Amino acid sequence: MFIDSHCHLDRLQLNDFDNNLDQVISAATDAQVQRMLCVSVTLNDFPTMVEKTDKYNNVYLSCGMHPLNQEDKVEEAQLLNLAGHDRVIAVGETGLDYFYAPETKALQLDSFRKHISVAKQLNKPLIIHTRDAQQDTLAIMKEEGAEQVGGVLHCFTESLDMAEQAMAMGFYISFSGIVTFKNASALREVAKQIPDDRFLIETDSPYLAPVPYRGKQNQPAYVVEVAKHLASIRGQSIETIAKLSTNNFNRLFSL
Repeated sequence: MFIDSHCHLDRLQLNDFDNNLDQVISAATDAQVQRMLCVSVTLNDFPTMVEKTDKYNNVYLSCGMHPLNQEDKVEEAQLLNLAGHDRVIAVGETGLDYFYAPETKALQLDSFRKHISVAKQLNKPLIIHTRDAQQDTLAIMKEEGAEQVGGVLHCFTESLDMAEQAMAMGFYISFSGIVTFKNASALREVAKQIPDDRFLIETDSPYLAPVPYRGKQNQPAYVVEVAKHLASIRGQSIETIAKLSTNNFNRLFSL
């Protein structure tokens, strides 16, 4: 059994699937992807995400505002209310991205702190996005007590040192289709060294389709390709990768 620990089902272009999300879920099930975590990127779109995924009992939800969606300050009360939904098992995605949006740094920092506060109030793990912001990401995690709830650094592309500091705070490291890309040799070296009890697999669909699906719209069924590549990188069987990543997901999110 595989679990796609991070996807955006509400962002899929469904014209590729006869305008029917059932096809996406069915394809995942056929590929033995039995659970999916659908991750929120804006608070305004969260109710629509809930509605679109409501009938799928194997789809879990997060609630948060992506660091690249900082149109305005996050209202902590609104986030707390929405993230209290009974299908929400995580707060985020949140974090910092100075690669694409350094001009919104102040808003990102404020939002990140509020997400950690809400996660602690609800006792739900965090889903953290970080790019070109290692020092600030780790500093805020420590300052705000993110270790109290733990979580995951998703779609990881940073250094082993950052991974180790995050794991010391109880966080997991999640690998996406990027680990299959030709130019990701440094990331593959990191992936070799993450302990068996600390890694997850994800698609981040509809983005970042893995080899051999580069250029296509990504979907949860393709998380199996991430698992195959990790198995090769780590010298483990795909069955071992599936079992370990599933156990890690269930442990992190108390399922």
